[in-house]
Amino acid sequence: MATMKLIVVLTMTTVVVVCARDPELTTDFAVPVGTDASMITGDFFTFTGLRNFSAMPSTFGAQKVTQIEFPALTGLGVGVTLLEYKPNTLNPPHTHPRGTELIYVMAGRLDVGLIDSANKLYSAQLQKGDLFVFPQGLVHFQINMSKKQTVRAISAFGSSNAGTISLPRNIFGSGIEDEVLLQAFKITSAELMMLKAPFMPTM
Repeated sequence: MATMKLIVVLTMTTVVVVCARDPELTTDFAVPVGTDASMITGDFFTFTGLRNFSAMPSTFGAQKVTQIEFPALTGLGVGVTLLEYKPNTLNPPHTHPRGTELIYVMAGRLDVGLIDSANKLYSAQLQKGDLFVFPQGLVHFQINMSKKQTVRAISAFGSSNAGTISLPRNIFGSGIEDEVLLQAFKITSAELMMLKAPFMPTM
C-alpha cells in the first residue's frame, strides 16, 4: 500500500512539472502552420524589433519578445524583454505565471524586490552588470530611484510566453465589484475611485 501511494505521488508530481513548462518539441524547432520548412532561412531565427526601442519620456517602457512577436521561440522555453526606466519610474508589482525571470542591468542602478508566499520581502540595489532572479509566479517590482539617470536592463524568461499579471491594473482595472475591493483593502468609496481612476477606459 505504501509503495502504491508513493507511485501515485510521484506520478502526480511528474504531471504537475510537465504542465508547468512549455510543451516539448519533437522536432528541431516549430515550423509555423502553412510554412514550407525547406523555404526557412536564417531570417526566421532573427528578431530585429529591439534595435530602436526607447521608452517614452518620463515613463517605464518594455519591449517583450515572446513566441507571439518572434514565432521562432515557439516551444523553445525562452523569451526576453528589453526594459528602460526613465528617471524616477516604476515597473509596478506584477507576476509572471508561466516563467521565471532573470534580469540583467546594462546601465544605471535599479532597486528591485520580490515577495514570497510567506509574505517576506527580498530586496536589492543592482548595478550595471548585476543579475537578479524572480522565481515563477512570485510578486516582484523594479524602480529607478535616480532623478537623473535612465536605467536599461534585459530580462530572460524560462518560457516563450511567460505572461504578465500587473497587480494594480488587474485589481483596479478589471471590473471587480467595488464591495469586494472595499472590504479587501479596508478603504472608503472615495479612496477606491482614486485608485481605479488611472485604469478607467478613456473616451
